[in-house]
Amino acid sequence: MLNEKQLRNVLFFAVLSFISFCTMALLVKDQRLYGFDHTIIHFIQGFESQRLTVVMKFFTKIGSFPSIMAVFLLVLLILGVYKSKVKMLIFGAVVLATPLINEMLKLLFQRVRPNLHRLIEIGGYSFPSGHSMNAVSLYGVLVYLLWSHVPGKVGRTVLIIISALFIFMIGISRIYLGVHYPSDVIAGYLASSFWLCAAIWFFHKYLRRT
Repeated sequence: MLNEKQLRNVLFFAVLSFISFCTMALLVKDQRLYGFDHTIIHFIQGFESQRLTVVMKFFTKIGSFPSIMAVFLLVLLILGVYKSKVKMLIFGAVVLATPLINEMLKLLFQRVRPNLHRLIEIGGYSFPSGHSMNAVSLYGVLVYLLWSHVPGKVGRTVLIIISALFIFMIGISRIYLGVHYPSDVIAGYLASSFWLCAAIWFFHKYLRRT
């Protein structure tokens, strides 16, 4: 259980993420991020090589819905073995709701994907990035669930670094492969950060009342 100070921090970060996402959405709608997006895309794709493309395709694959669901079912099975019903609830709510939220946001904004230099083909709308949202939700909630079971600062630091690396690389892979604007990826991070923090906050409030 998180204490009151930690809960306030979680709520603050949820509000901050929500405001940041709304700001990003307005900038995208007004087409004020054209220069930013294209500069970052050209910079990242400037490192293109055969080996790097293989690496980026790997990260984009592990951020895909089938891969996320495979990890989801494995973690759910482990939590079920340890009869952690409460943790199963928060884990399931965060991970399963994320694709639904992403789809609703994409239908709301209907941003067309970039068509500069694609290394893979994919359909659907662009904003926000579903891979980025899935990555933050999955690895973020895993950090939350594992935090109290990882001993010492070193272990927890390693946990954060590994999770952050996966989240970052999944997002970068979408830009490198030419299927998302950088603003799509950032917005995906912000949207899922809001949902993750809000879910944890409501979850703890519910537990304390019951």
